[in-house]
Amino acid sequence: MVNIKINGVEMAVEKNTTILEAANTIGIKIPTLCHLNLHDIKFVNKLASCRVCMVEDLRNGKLLPACATPVKEGMDINTDSVKAVKARRAIVELLLSDHPNSCLTCPKNLNCQLQTLARDLNVREIPYEGEKRDLPIDDRSLSLVRDANKCILCRRCETMCNEVQTVGALAEVGRGFNTYVGSTFDRSMFETTCTFCGQCLSVCPTGALTEVSNVDKVWELLRSDKIVVVQTAPAVRVALGEEFGLEPGTVVTGKMVNALRRLGFKKVFDTNFAADLTIMEESNEFVERLKGNGTLPILTSCCPGWVNFMEQQFSDLIDIPSSCKSPHEMFGAVAKSYLCKKMDIDPKDLVVVSVMPCIAKKFEAARPELESEDGNSDVDVVITTRELASMIKEAGINFQELDDEDFDDPLGESTGAGAIFGATGGVIEATVRTAYEKITGEELGELEFTDLRGLTGIKETEVEIDGKKIRIAVANGLGNTRRLLEKVQSGEEEIHAIEVMACPGGCIGGGGQPYHHGDLSVLKRRAEGIYSIDKGKAKRKSHENEKVQKLYDEFFGGVASPLAIELLHTSYEKKPKL
Repeated sequence: MVNIKINGVEMAVEKNTTILEAANTIGIKIPTLCHLNLHDIKFVNKLASCRVCMVEDLRNGKLLPACATPVKEGMDINTDSVKAVKARRAIVELLLSDHPNSCLTCPKNLNCQLQTLARDLNVREIPYEGEKRDLPIDDRSLSLVRDANKCILCRRCETMCNEVQTVGALAEVGRGFNTYVGSTFDRSMFETTCTFCGQCLSVCPTGALTEVSNVDKVWELLRSDKIVVVQTAPAVRVALGEEFGLEPGTVVTGKMVNALRRLGFKKVFDTNFAADLTIMEESNEFVERLKGNGTLPILTSCCPGWVNFMEQQFSDLIDIPSSCKSPHEMFGAVAKSYLCKKMDIDPKDLVVVSVMPCIAKKFEAARPELESEDGNSDVDVVITTRELASMIKEAGINFQELDDEDFDDPLGESTGAGAIFGATGGVIEATVRTAYEKITGEELGELEFTDLRGLTGIKETEVEIDGKKIRIAVANGLGNTRRLLEKVQSGEEEIHAIEVMACPGGCIGGGGQPYHHGDLSVLKRRAEGIYSIDKGKAKRKSHENEKVQKLYDEFFGGVASPLAIELLHTSYEKKPKL
């Protein structure tokens, strides 16, 4: 233990504790910018590159970066001395001197930590004048916009991309004043190893990384003579409320449906319906592989960030993932076939908009494998949870005062199994609920697989089905996925089924969700909201969804029928390692 004093408070802390960590234990706030501690997923960025967390050691008058300075015996730290506060303000003024300062039109306006810090430090003018960078903006991908002019070199994104996700798409480029975080050979992000998981965007404190906005595109479609329908992912309904002052995890399904109708969508459907449909196909595929008709382990394929990662970095495993499309793509395929038939409209006149927690879904919707023979995409436009919130605000809708409304039929009914897709472990849990009963013909008593839940990077459990022990693993975060798959490749791990989600926590922590600003307890509360929906459902297994059963009876002619294979399944493409 080390004895120190912070703001006159004597305390003993463990050796190697930083000044910032010590101050936090007694409720003293020290401002930070580059520092980010996501301890739940073992991610700490403490490069001390910004120097915003400067404090004064009263023994010698030295200024120290609190986030990266370990405590030493006898330290007498003052966190709010005039010297420390003036230093912080000067640093922020210097950061702003080379910043575009286009706050009013920036996508991160009111969500920018640099903006918040400048306000807290009472910065009212920028006394330093000098050269500004004029770097090109990379907006060529369908998911991500990179504006290096707004980069403050905190390197949170670089650490997240390279160390946590192990994707390796971002790196520091240049020297001195011309340094910025960029990509290999200054390629656009879609020409790199980027998976568009959006986790770099989630941790960026400024507007240097943002999603491609499709809001204007959706408004134009709503004004057109097209029939525009919308579907909403399971994770959206437990996060959308945060944008309107509600607690994380608050279930706002009914208000969300009402708001979407007020925006002008002709029909509002539930992606959870398609999640149940996904389970019907995927559980069948799993059962067939267990019988010897295919390769094990089966890997889930609902996450487009994971699919991008697999195609580039584990292309030798390209035959192992389930061939099922993701739920929102399945919904699009059903909408442009079955629904159009029901509504007696030409598929070319129907526009499907998806509200997703994910920016990779924007990229996924444009994959050529997910187009019909006439070149018509299953899903036309994807917007994120944040983009939907901005549309509701733009329309002047008082979200909190809205009455609850129900989804439209026939694609609006879902089970609890469809809901849990939104949290890590949910897809494989839903699969096992149905696969167990398909194999044994018996009802599964215990529906909650708690070993597969939570933010732990890799989770494993064993389920006995018809006398056979089935090993199941769940990975959330691409770095954890890499570690698990390398064990499978080497033979160290023998697993029958693996669920992969690119984002920590699964879709609840997607790159298109409201910013959590490093507080991962937000993800835990969103997950609790997801599981509360599951528990509140009368039917909690996908094969119990009567509307899905009717779809098979009326249209597909059975699970894994030729038409189901044509519309609900896809293929993958080996991509070169960069």
